[in-house]
Amino acid sequence: MFRRLISPVRALLQSPAFGNAVQSSVGSSKTPQTSAVSLVPVSSAFHTTSTAHLGRKQRKQGAGSFETKEAPLEGENASLHDVRKSREEDVFPDLHLPTRLFNGTMFRDIPILHVKATKNNTLMTVSDSNGLPYLLRSCGYDGFKNARKGTNVAAQATGFVLGKKMMQRGLRTVRVKVNGLGPGRLSSLRGVTIAGVEIISITDSTRVSWNPPRPRKQRRI
Repeated sequence: MFRRLISPVRALLQSPAFGNAVQSSVGSSKTPQTSAVSLVPVSSAFHTTSTAHLGRKQRKQGAGSFETKEAPLEGENASLHDVRKSREEDVFPDLHLPTRLFNGTMFRDIPILHVKATKNNTLMTVSDSNGLPYLLRSCGYDGFKNARKGTNVAAQATGFVLGKKMMQRGLRTVRVKVNGLGPGRLSSLRGVTIAGVEIISITDSTRVSWNPPRPRKQRRI
């Protein structure tokens, strides 16, 4: 067995090509020449993907069948434009908007939903066209405490509860004014639309300071 293993190495050492390679690598002092002879066999890497470890049936179907999709809530996939069912030319206001009828009511007489979205909480107030408040809800009022008040989940739940209260009072059409850049900025409106209330207008009333006061000096450590 040992002779069978050593015979290829012996044949390589006795071959004239190997001797010439060794002489050329040693060379002479006058004309030094170096050439490397690699005896290591060339190897190629072999990689296996994750689909190779799957079963036979799963490999035919593909790895995409293992992706779990979260089931959305009822009406969550519907966007605000789908709920409103407006035309492209009605997206932006014009001079005739205040007197335009929406479900039998002029735009200027439709109740207003005020949404104040901060990083710690989301406040929602429903008032008439003159500013007299009807309903008031917040994430903290609905049972969300501490850091949970500032999440989009809490804002959507609060919007859903407020939407149900509005439906009980007969307020089925509102226009929205959003103030702030908190996480519940759009989630609250999604909850209102899931409850069945139709939103016909969205106005961003977030305050922008074009000339802010001088910032505080840098903290010295």
